[in-house]
Amino acid sequence: MKLLHAADLHIDSPLRGLSGYEGAPAAQIRGAARRAVVNLVDLALTEAVDAVLLAGDIYDGDWKDYHTGLFFGVQMRRLEEAGIRVLLVAGNHDADSRITRELRLPANVHRFSTARPETVVFEDLGLAVHGQGFAVRDVTDNLALAYPAPRGGMFNVGLLHTALTGAEGHATYAPCSVGDLVSRGYDYWALGHVHAREVVHEREPWIVFPGNIQGRHARETGPKGATLITVDDHGRAAVEHRDLDVVRWARLDVDASAAGGVDDVLDLVRRALAEQRGAAGDRLLAGRVRITGATDAHEALWRDERRFVFETRALAAEFSGVWLEKIRLETRHADLADAGFEMPTLVEDLARTAKALRADPTALEQLVRTVPGMRTLDPKVAEEGIAPADAAWRADIFEQAVELLTALVTGTDGEHA
Repeated sequence: MKLLHAADLHIDSPLRGLSGYEGAPAAQIRGAARRAVVNLVDLALTEAVDAVLLAGDIYDGDWKDYHTGLFFGVQMRRLEEAGIRVLLVAGNHDADSRITRELRLPANVHRFSTARPETVVFEDLGLAVHGQGFAVRDVTDNLALAYPAPRGGMFNVGLLHTALTGAEGHATYAPCSVGDLVSRGYDYWALGHVHAREVVHEREPWIVFPGNIQGRHARETGPKGATLITVDDHGRAAVEHRDLDVVRWARLDVDASAAGGVDDVLDLVRRALAEQRGAAGDRLLAGRVRITGATDAHEALWRDERRFVFETRALAAEFSGVWLEKIRLETRHADLADAGFEMPTLVEDLARTAKALRADPTALEQLVRTVPGMRTLDPKVAEEGIAPADAAWRADIFEQAVELLTALVTGTDGEHA
């Protein structure tokens, strides 16, 4: 038996903020989620899987129009024509309370109840799938505790949208422990919600987050896809990741410590781009470049940062299918680092305050919200990437502010204020 486990498709995710980047391949990136779904169905057909398990967040909230649901229905019909079953649970983004429109799905698709756990049995496969979807977005109950006992003589799968005990960047919905899942006696737990792939528990049972099938922004880097499960005649499962993404997000950390000048730094960037370009295959590579290290090139880089950014973008244009979302300088003076230079009081205070705020997300949120005019921002600014309510956005903008203030205080000519 073969099963394909995927989650967090986020079909038609709005991907706000792309319009703020000149030259951004916005159409290509916005269409990536749909193309990844097509890849998912293609993989299911190629591997001739018996069933596809979708662990929530099929959509990205309420549909703008019916085309979102129509697209998903068409893809499910492709699986129906091949005799492939689909079992899905609603996640927080596609909970009953979030989706106000609905289209009937093909007969091969089973959507689990949101009221209580239920079990679907396929006698011909020797497969029993247990699941429950989200009725509301904010599910704080441990749903796993109510999942039914395993069916004897069958391969038992638990389908659940959860953050387990918590994951960075994800709300702790349907919280449960690994012990809770192990105690149910299933063979495989098909989880969703966490966008980074992780094998939480290996065998007896397998507990797997496949990650999302397409990275949506620069914090969701690396290969994205689904997990192929192959079950032998003795009920033993083997799992393997399969790539499905069509846009590969990458973070290029370039250590400029050995660079003597700007040209040397650009050569290092070129090498990093070539490596990531090769790893991305024929996908669009969307990268964020970060230049770090104590380097002799520090002053020249910061003296004309704007030119360096344009030089780096021109360098990326030499490669086919590469777009740089952001370029950040985080270098330091090489001579001051070598001499063990003691920062002046003002910089020490800045470093101390920054450390405290990094460790206290609540305090950082309060600080951001005290910025004049922040409370009265037009909601449309979210389309330009300004999102004060987003913890990841606050952390990112805070880091940029700390870098800028440090550069202003230390100066760009080697002298300190």
